[in-house]
Amino acid sequence: MANRDLQLNSGMKCAKYMLIIVSFMFALTAILLIMVGTTIQTIFGDFSLFIDGHFSSPPALLIAIGFILIAVATLGAYGAVKESVMVINLYGVCLFLVFILEVSAAIAAFVMQSQVKGMLIRTMHQALQEYDNDPYVAAGVDFMQSGLECCGVDEPEDWKDCYGPNKNSTLGADDVVVPNSCCGRPAVDLSDSNQVTCLETFDYGCFRKMNFIVSQSAMLIATGATTVAFVQLLGVLCAFMLAKTLRRNKSIREARRWQLQQSLGVLISGGKMGPPQNSAVTGYQQLDNGEQGTQEPYTYTPQSPSVN
Repeated sequence: MANRDLQLNSGMKCAKYMLIIVSFMFALTAILLIMVGTTIQTIFGDFSLFIDGHFSSPPALLIAIGFILIAVATLGAYGAVKESVMVINLYGVCLFLVFILEVSAAIAAFVMQSQVKGMLIRTMHQALQEYDNDPYVAAGVDFMQSGLECCGVDEPEDWKDCYGPNKNSTLGADDVVVPNSCCGRPAVDLSDSNQVTCLETFDYGCFRKMNFIVSQSAMLIATGATTVAFVQLLGVLCAFMLAKTLRRNKSIREARRWQLQQSLGVLISGGKMGPPQNSAVTGYQQLDNGEQGTQEPYTYTPQSPSVN
């Protein structure tokens, strides 16, 4: 009996510590999701001029999933410490809901990745057309070209029909004036400090780099959410299995406690405990009274205790 109780307690401790470790791993995963989502959202914010608004939904959802997962992991650790079957089952249900959110984020990211090329071609050409008329657009284009060290959409010649100086200049057909943000080696005119002469422009357009950045960001969201989703699914199964194990162990422990009480002849009634008259604890058995009306005292005879 002692060995069985020891094995039962060891099994419950093993299940409890396993759930605590799993919850800690989910908390670390949640922090990683928040970091990835925040980084991608920052990148999309820097190039918001060229990225449609709905593209910011997957990274925002990833950040929200991270915070929700931290709360769920805390709930799982609490349920493990308290050995509460109800809390652990609730933990498994919450993990399943997080799994659904992660699958939604992964699907949205995969759909977003297929739309990147067409979106960038449209928004970048539109930005070049509005460069002279909108200071906000001009600042966004200059930030992209100077930051990514590129010029135009596909090549520097894209500025030929978009940039104002090219429309009024008498330069040759092969000579194209580009904004200062396209200059790889600028030189300041000594006679006029505000006048900058571009000695060497960037040779490549910005579309390839922008497409790589946005596509890889979408792919990172999709693959990360998918990987974590499958891990979450395993966590759901693990939580329900541990809850079942704890429920079974508790039932076995309560059944053994009840059997022990019965073997000792302990009766619980009205909050008071007392041995029965006919039990192995007293070791005596009450005999029947004699004829009615007689004053014969009760007589006790020893009863042989049972040996298990």
